[in-house]
Amino acid sequence: MKVQDIRLKAKEMGIKPHRMRKTDLIRSIQSAESSIVCYGRERVENCGEYNCLWRSDCVGNNGKG
Repeated sequence: MKVQDIRLKAKEMGIKPHRMRKTDLIRSIQSAESSIVCYGRERVENCGEYNCLWRSDCVGNNGKG
């Protein structure tokens, strides 16, 4: 997902995305959704969250997207 789209999603959730990096934006969204805040962390090696919106980006780029 493009950073522009992530910023829009964050705004829709009431998160102020100004000057936030992609990783921080995604983690803020995960937190606001009461999800596991795991994007780009060690957990990527054993991720079992197959329905996660961020999975392909996180696992595909080891969270460095």
